[in-house]
Amino acid sequence: MNNDKLGICLVGAGRAGMIHARNYFERITNADVVCVVDAVSEAAEQAASELKAARFDTDYRNVLDDDRIDAVVIAAPTDLHKRVVLDFADAGKSIFCEKPMGVTVAECDEMIQRCEANKVILQIGFMRRHDSSFVQAKEQIAAGDIGDIVLIQSCTRGPSKPKPWMYDISKSNGILAEVNSHDIDSVRWFAESEMDQLYAIAGNFRNREIAEQYPDYYDNLVMSGTFKNGIQFVITGASYVQYGYDSRMEIVGTKGRIQIGRNDKAFYNCTTPGRGTCTPFIESWTSLFHEAYLAEDRHFVDCVLNGRNPKVTGLDGRMAVHIVEVGNESIRERKIKKV
Repeated sequence: MNNDKLGICLVGAGRAGMIHARNYFERITNADVVCVVDAVSEAAEQAASELKAARFDTDYRNVLDDDRIDAVVIAAPTDLHKRVVLDFADAGKSIFCEKPMGVTVAECDEMIQRCEANKVILQIGFMRRHDSSFVQAKEQIAAGDIGDIVLIQSCTRGPSKPKPWMYDISKSNGILAEVNSHDIDSVRWFAESEMDQLYAIAGNFRNREIAEQYPDYYDNLVMSGTFKNGIQFVITGASYVQYGYDSRMEIVGTKGRIQIGRNDKAFYNCTTPGRGTCTPFIESWTSLFHEAYLAEDRHFVDCVLNGRNPKVTGLDGRMAVHIVEVGNESIRERKIKKV
C-alpha cells in the first residue's frame, strides 16, 4: 500500500456509493477511486468515467487480487454485504460498509470475526456520528449542560417510494433497518448504554397496492423502550412520506434539552396574502448530511493509512442489526421484548 494515498474500490454505484466516491475523487487528496463495481455494466462504466477510475467491472470477485486496491467501500444492497465483506477481508483489503451492516446478527458476527482474523479495518457507515450538530450535542451532554439524560426521541422519515426489493422483509428487514438504523445507532451512542427492552408497532399506510404480495411490509413505525441505565427512548420512522426528508432528534435531560436537525432547505421563508408563509423543505438526506459524509470518509482514510480504530466499529453495526431483529419480532408478536 502507498502510505500517502489510499486506493479505493467502490462496490455499488448508486446514490450512497457515489456520495462516498465523489468525496474521495473531489475533496480527499490522500485517496483515489481506482475501481468501480456495479452489477449494471452501464452504471459501473459511467461511474468509472466520472471518477477517472482505472477499472470497472460487474463482479467484485474479479478485482479482489488487484494490487491497486487497498480498501473497499461497500454500498450494495444489504443482503449482499456479508459475502462482499468476507471476500475483501480475505483479500486483505480494509472495509467501509454502509448500513445496515447485515441482515442478521449471525452475519455481522461472521463479518467481524473475518476482519479481525485478517487484521483489516471494518468501519460502518453511521455518518451522523460525524455530523457537527451531533458531535456538539455529545460534547454538551458530556459537559453536563442538560444534566442527566432522561429521554431521547429520534425521528427519520424518507420521501421516496421504496425500491421493489425493500418490500421483502426477509431481504431488507423493513424500514426499521433501511430508514431507522441511523436512529438506533445515534440513540445508543448518546445513551452510552445498551437497550434493555422495547415495544414496536408498525403498519403499511402508503403502499397498500403491495399489501397482498408482501403482507409483512410496513412503511410507518413507532418503537419505544428503555436502556439498561434507565434512559427512555422513542424512535419513529416512515418511508414514502413525499413531503421531504425529515430527520430530527430531541434529548431531554434533568435540567435542559437539546434539539438536533432541521427540515428547512434554506434559512428562508416567504409570506404572501394568498399562501401565508412558505419555507422550502429539505428534499433528501444527501443534502442534509453532505458534510457528515465527507467527515466520515476522511476518517476512514485516516484510520486505514495510520492504523487507527474507527469511531464506528463492526460492534456498533452488529448492535443496530440486533435491535432491528428484536424490533421486528415485537412488531410480529405484538409484545414487549427483552433485548
